[in-house]
Amino acid sequence: MNSLDHMVVVAYLGALLFLGYRLREQKVEQDYYLGGRRIGWFPLTLSTMATQLSAISFISAPAFVGLREGGGLKWLTYELGLPIAMALIMFVIAPALYHSGVVSIYDYLEKRFARSTRVMISIAFQVVRAFSTGIMVYAMSIILQAVLGMPQWQSILAVGVITMVYSASGGMRAVVYGDALQMGLIVVGLIAVGLYALLALGDSGVDSFWSSVEPARLVTADFSAFGFEGDQFGFWPMLLGGIVLYASYYGCDQTEAQRLLSARSLADTRRVLLMNSLLRFPLVVLYCLVGLAVGLVIQSDPNLLAQVPADRPDFMMPIFILEFLPHGMIGMLLVAVLAAAMSSLSSAVNSLSAVSLKDLDALGIRPRDEQHTVRWARTVSVVWGLMILALSLFAGAIAPTVIEAINKVGSALFGPILAVFLLAILRRQRSPIGANVGLLVGVGVNLYLWRGHPEIFWMWWNVIGFTVTLTVAASIRALTSPAFLNTEKAVGSLYRPPLVWRAYASALVVWFALIVVFIVAVAPNLRGAEAPAPVTHVRAPEVLAG
Repeated sequence: MNSLDHMVVVAYLGALLFLGYRLREQKVEQDYYLGGRRIGWFPLTLSTMATQLSAISFISAPAFVGLREGGGLKWLTYELGLPIAMALIMFVIAPALYHSGVVSIYDYLEKRFARSTRVMISIAFQVVRAFSTGIMVYAMSIILQAVLGMPQWQSILAVGVITMVYSASGGMRAVVYGDALQMGLIVVGLIAVGLYALLALGDSGVDSFWSSVEPARLVTADFSAFGFEGDQFGFWPMLLGGIVLYASYYGCDQTEAQRLLSARSLADTRRVLLMNSLLRFPLVVLYCLVGLAVGLVIQSDPNLLAQVPADRPDFMMPIFILEFLPHGMIGMLLVAVLAAAMSSLSSAVNSLSAVSLKDLDALGIRPRDEQHTVRWARTVSVVWGLMILALSLFAGAIAPTVIEAINKVGSALFGPILAVFLLAILRRQRSPIGANVGLLVGVGVNLYLWRGHPEIFWMWWNVIGFTVTLTVAASIRALTSPAFLNTEKAVGSLYRPPLVWRAYASALVVWFALIVVFIVAVAPNLRGAEAPAPVTHVRAPEVLAG
C-alpha cells in the first residue's frame, strides 16, 4: 500500500465517525435500538444483507469456492432453503414480533412462556453472537495482516475502537446507514476483483477460466452425500438444514430481527424479507464466480500459492488484492472489507446491548429515566464491543475457513431456538417447563453430536435440534396439568395477510424452484464441451498495475 491507499482508508473511517456524530441524538430507548421505527425498507434491506453477507463473504466464501480442499460451487446450496425460510418469517414470525411492541425479541418469549425461557435463550444468543462476531472481526484482521503487515491485535483494536465509537453514538440508524454504504462497497469490490482475475488469466479470459477450473469445483448439487458418514454439503442437508438455519437467523436472532422491528410498518418488514430473498442468490453467485477465478490465478502461480498458508485458505483474497490490483483500488477494497467487518461488529454490539439491558431490567437493575436508559445502552454497547474484540483473538481454530466456523457455531443453537419461538407463536396451550427442557435437550443433543459424532454434517444439527426440541416440549406439554399451561392468545398469530402478500409468498416459492433448477441443471453445465487448453501461467501483476 502507498499513501493513496492510506488516504482512502482514513477518509472512510472519518466518514463513519462523522455519521455517528450526526445521528447521535436519541431521546428514548426505542430511538437508540429501533431508530424510532422510522427507517425505510430499502436501507433496512441493504443493512440486513450486509450483516449476513459481510467481510466473511468477501474473504472466506471465495476461499472456500476457489481454494479450500473439498470446496467449490457446492457453496451455492447454502441458498436452497432461503426463500422457504423467508416465507415462514414473513407470515408467522414477523407479525407476532412486530405487533408485540418489544425491543428485545426474547421479551416476547417471557410474555408467552416465562422469564426463565427468555433468560435461557437470551444467554444463548449473547454467547453465540459474541463469539460469531469475534470470528468476523478475526476475518478482518486477516486482511490487515496480509495488506498492512499489522499484528493481529493492533488491527483488531484499531478498527474495533472506531466501530464502537460510531455505533455507540449513532445507535441503530448509524448502524443501518453504515451497513447500506458497506453493501454497495462490497458489490463494487467483488466486481473489481473478478475483472482483474479474468485479466490475470491472459488474453483468452473467460474461456481460459472455464476450461481451467477443476471439474470437482463445478459440482453444485451432490445427491450422493447425505451428511452422516463424514460427507458434507449434500443437497438434502443443505436444503433442510438451510430452511431451519435461515428461519432462525433472520427471524429469531436479535441482530437481524431488530432490523425488522425498526421498519415503519409490517408491510415494510415484509418488503425487507422479500428483497433479501430475491437479491441474495445473485450476489452469492457473484462471489462464488469471483472465488473460482481468483483461486485459479493463485493455483496457477507457485509463488502466489506459497504465500497462502496451507491451513488458512482465507488468505487467498488479501494476497490477490495486494499482488494484482493498482494502488487506490487496493485502498478502496480494503475499505470495503473494513466496512463489512465494522458493520458486523456494530450490528452485534447494538443488538447485544438491547438484550443485555432487558436482562438487567429483569434483575431489577434499571436506569432512572429514558435519558439514563440511552446512556446505559451506549455503555453496554462499548462493554460488548470490548468483549468481542477479546474473543476475536482466539477465533481461528474452529474450521478450515472462517465462514464455516460461524455457521458451525450457530447451527448448534438455531434449531432449538426456532422451535421455541414457533411454539410460542402457534400454540394456544404452552408449557414453560416443556419449552425450557426442550431447549436444553435440543442444544445438548447438538453439542453431543459436535463432540461425539463429527461424521454427522453440522448442517443436520439445525434439523436435529429443531426436531428434538419440538418433540420434548410437546411431550412435556401433553403430560403437564392444565393448571401449569399458559393459554393466552399469541399476538399476531392469527393474522391473515392481504392478497398481495399471499401473491408474494407464491413468488418466493417460484423463486425457490428457479434456484433449485439453476443449482441442479444450469451451474454444472457452465464448463461447456469445447474448451481451450488450461491456463499454465498468469499475467504478471506489474502489467495489470500499469
